[in-house]
Amino acid sequence: MKKLVLLLALFSLNMGNSQIFEPVKWITSVEKISNNKYKLISKASIESGWHLYSQDVPEDGPVPTTFTYDDKNGTFKIIGKTLEEEGHTIDDPIFGMKIKFFEDQAVFEQIVEVLADERTVNATVEFMVCDDTKCLPPTEVDLVFNLPSKSLSVPVKTEKNEPAKTKNASTSTNAQGILDPVKWDFQTKKIGDKEYELIFVANIDENWALYSQFIEGEGPIPTTFTFQENNDYILEGDVIESDKNKVTKKEPLFDNIKVGKFYNQAVFTQKVKIDNINTVIKGNLQYMACDDSKCIFPPEEPFLFNFTKLEIDVSTNKGFENNNSSVNNLLYGMSTEDLKRSEIECDNEAVNNASEVKNSSNSLWRIFGLGFLGGLLALLTPCVFPMIPLTVSFFTKKGGESKGAGISKALLYGFFIFAVYILLSVPFHLLDSVNPDILNEISTNIWLNVIFFVIFLFFAFSFFGYYELTLPSNWTNKTTQGENVGGLVGIFFMALTLALVSFSCTGPILGSLLAGSLTADGGAWQLTAGMAGFGVSLGLPFALFAMFPNMMNALPKSGGWLNTTKVILGFLELALAFKFLSNADLVAHWGILKIEPFLIIWIIVFGGLSLYLFGKIKFPHDSPIKKLSFSRISGGILVAAFTIYLVSGFRVNKDTKTFTPLTLLSGLAPPVGYSFLYPNDCPNNLNCFKDLKEGLAYAKKVNKPIMIDFTGLACVNCRKMEEHVWPLKKIDNYLRNDYVLISLYVDDKKELPEAEQVEVTRINGGTRTLKNYGHKWAHFQTQFFQTNSQPYYVLLSPNGKQILNQPVGYTPDENEYAKFLECGLKKE
Repeated sequence: MKKLVLLLALFSLNMGNSQIFEPVKWITSVEKISNNKYKLISKASIESGWHLYSQDVPEDGPVPTTFTYDDKNGTFKIIGKTLEEEGHTIDDPIFGMKIKFFEDQAVFEQIVEVLADERTVNATVEFMVCDDTKCLPPTEVDLVFNLPSKSLSVPVKTEKNEPAKTKNASTSTNAQGILDPVKWDFQTKKIGDKEYELIFVANIDENWALYSQFIEGEGPIPTTFTFQENNDYILEGDVIESDKNKVTKKEPLFDNIKVGKFYNQAVFTQKVKIDNINTVIKGNLQYMACDDSKCIFPPEEPFLFNFTKLEIDVSTNKGFENNNSSVNNLLYGMSTEDLKRSEIECDNEAVNNASEVKNSSNSLWRIFGLGFLGGLLALLTPCVFPMIPLTVSFFTKKGGESKGAGISKALLYGFFIFAVYILLSVPFHLLDSVNPDILNEISTNIWLNVIFFVIFLFFAFSFFGYYELTLPSNWTNKTTQGENVGGLVGIFFMALTLALVSFSCTGPILGSLLAGSLTADGGAWQLTAGMAGFGVSLGLPFALFAMFPNMMNALPKSGGWLNTTKVILGFLELALAFKFLSNADLVAHWGILKIEPFLIIWIIVFGGLSLYLFGKIKFPHDSPIKKLSFSRISGGILVAAFTIYLVSGFRVNKDTKTFTPLTLLSGLAPPVGYSFLYPNDCPNNLNCFKDLKEGLAYAKKVNKPIMIDFTGLACVNCRKMEEHVWPLKKIDNYLRNDYVLISLYVDDKKELPEAEQVEVTRINGGTRTLKNYGHKWAHFQTQFFQTNSQPYYVLLSPNGKQILNQPVGYTPDENEYAKFLECGLKKE
């Protein structure tokens, strides 16, 4: 129950609300405690009304705050564990346990021993925050700790050789008594096109002073900045020091000469012009700091401004400011500011817009129908079917209750079955809001697809009867105990118990629904629609038979046909398993499960299913077959016909020089061009580009408009468009002769060059690092066109700076898609 409460609390945010909450800000600092030991301090500033959880949270509670320090290079060693403040400990009513949390602020300290000449320590903090009404999902933030340099004492002159007087002041020292009164912070600020300010901030301890750059005579050592030469940037002018906190007065420690010095804080700025976005600016600074009786002169303090990764300084939340214009020019050769929409309108653009809405709605109803069908299949399994008369009898014949009361509870029972399956889809809505293309990343993750392949094999052989698939018995025991509570809560636990005890039959079907919904063109709402259909078809019979008990007389008796249903589902699970292995193969470019072996495997699977229906193959729990029924004969003939249909996939299309694509396998089988015998890099033997910059350059050269095709290697509707709409004569003519086709695969896991692995800002807030080409093209789509669904078609002018008409998504109607392409040619 606690896990269910946690799930509801975590996902209690409105699913349609796009507001981004960031109630916690992190800053870092470092204290030197010995020659090679440092205290890393992480301070969390928490907005009013929110609370951050401790590192130590009981099991089944909220996500604890967790620090991970990147010591993989062996340059430092963690000493002890991360310490935290006292915080508040309460009996939390939501989680039903004592939980420690922090309000307003929280400070965490970790001691490290540096083993090499290392200037920074990188870490990651994962945390969860809640207010009185909602919780945010666990968030990761990168932390950077800049280690201070070793400081050495410098002797100073005193009047009449008297001992220097020491004032009672708070000064930073390490364990060996070495003074360290100045902490440096380095920031950047964009001030123009390719122009930035490098900002050096010195935070100075009380009663200490840092000297100006401009010292005359034999006085104290001035603050000096030295930059390493680099052709990638140009220094504009000299380092400028702010007059804030600066005083000019006689210095008694240096023969009363007049000097300028800073108290509390000093700010220095240097303007630079960046010619290369991969620039790294390095250098050193020297300074002297004094109080009224002594001075220190540390060794050179190195500084580094890294523009390559477009990093943000976590301690200040400032820095390069993630300049999207510069990033976009680096990655795509264009920026959002350059892209304009054509003011000319075509008559059919409204139709395209309406079609997109209509197709979205149809997609939800279609997957609802598939979910409903899946629920009906689950009803016809030995785990669920026998439960119908038992449960209905319980509600209609319960002693001491009227018939009407029993029926109302049975209806409520059916509703709770529906609600249980709807709840399973709720987490994916939050994932979708955190990162617009997270579901695409999940569905096209190589190893996740391999895991799906293994799980579906496991499901298939469970359905064949070689072993039983069950959830831990203590889960069922706990929900059964909840049934004794009575009332609405008891009925809810009865529904939850049904979901758990029937998992061996419903689990594989739900797994298929889950994996199928999280495809490149799927999403959280599709999953919810499927779960809704599944829950309705599973819960509806219990309600209907409770209202009309006599209908149960028409139900067939339990028997061997229930096991036959399970075995048939096992064959379907086996076929689907190779669909997920195909996804992994496509995305990873393994080149193993191409169209030929895939079709052969499916021919074997469905050929085997046909033989099973004809009684030629048996499984462990099958009853003896005395005579083939009409349903088995007709089913066997239907499956045999489908197997022959699969064989027809080996016919060669002479025009496209590929195998003939099978309509029923669009999105399930690999693209026909992904072949050992007839390889073709572009659909239908078209000319296409898979790099945006190359395609743009070619379009300018031949002066043709562009069609950007946002697609996916594992995208079902993309394959349907490429294999069944694009080959149509009218459409093929436009794509082959009138447009430059640029296909961008949002699920391509091929790693980007290091220079392009940059940090970018998501359209709905937050940042991410682009690591592969799929990340790059998915970011391009969301950043420039504010959508993350595929397929998605955008028509651009030859120079790539004008959107010619309203982009469209999945458009299977030939005439409508042709009007879309015609409109682009008219505007061009």
